[in-house]
Amino acid sequence: MEAPDFRSGFVAVCGRPNVGKSTLVNRLVGQKISITSRRPQTTRHRILGIRTKADAQLIYVDAPGVLEGGSGGMNQYLNRAAAGGVEGVDCVLLVISVPGWTDEDAPALALARRQSSPVVLVINKIDRLADRTRLLPLTSESRARMEFAGIVPVSARTGDGVEALEAAVLAHLPVHPALFPADQVSDRSDRFMAGELVREQIFRSFGEEIPYAATVIIDSFRREPRIIRIDATILVEKEGQKAILIGVGGARLKEIGRRARLEMQKLFGSKVYLGLWIKVREGWSDDVRAMRSYGYGDDV
Repeated sequence: MEAPDFRSGFVAVCGRPNVGKSTLVNRLVGQKISITSRRPQTTRHRILGIRTKADAQLIYVDAPGVLEGGSGGMNQYLNRAAAGGVEGVDCVLLVISVPGWTDEDAPALALARRQSSPVVLVINKIDRLADRTRLLPLTSESRARMEFAGIVPVSARTGDGVEALEAAVLAHLPVHPALFPADQVSDRSDRFMAGELVREQIFRSFGEEIPYAATVIIDSFRREPRIIRIDATILVEKEGQKAILIGVGGARLKEIGRRARLEMQKLFGSKVYLGLWIKVREGWSDDVRAMRSYGYGDDV
């Protein structure tokens, strides 16, 4: 039975690409629900991460990073998904990182300013600071840019400051019953997560071109008594990209599959068989109909 003062609400996490939003959400939830890499735009879909405590349920909205402009179909989709992620929430977390504000933070700041909900500034990656007093001028500069409901320094990587951040968020959530079952940690299915874990390894393994030209389609996902059998297709835009992904003697594709399979086994708690294939679909990331058929449309 929930306490009479139980709190529940939605918390949007926004910021520029590659500022550490997904790592922060994973840390706040206490489980991996969003893929991560060092490359910007790793997150392409809006994902809910749900943390249920004895006295509250915090529902974090992890959305793509806010971009400046962008004319391609994928960039337009990412910006719409990012803007949609902050609509109707109870609190917004605007994430920047040390050493401080950059021109790339401007679109996310502008988005945060347009919200009626309280906005808490999160200064991420403080583990990179040898001297924490360097945060003082950044805090002063931040207050001059916007009237934040709070400013909380954290390290999503180590967890430093995350408890204080959660407390700051709870102060802005309404008294309301839980919106999701207590054991649910995300709104996304295991099938969706399987595709994301394959795409994560592509982002972590290749240079500039390949990750952004690739998407992953789960062809089948079957749970058996002792194993989960997954067949997936990696879609790219050019034959040359296909060759790079396969590698000499299929070595690169095998390594992507091996790493993704290990991540799936950790997440699903089961042995996994993963079969990977690659197909070429020219211009898919600029084709709105194709993007919708591959799952890019449900978030906007």
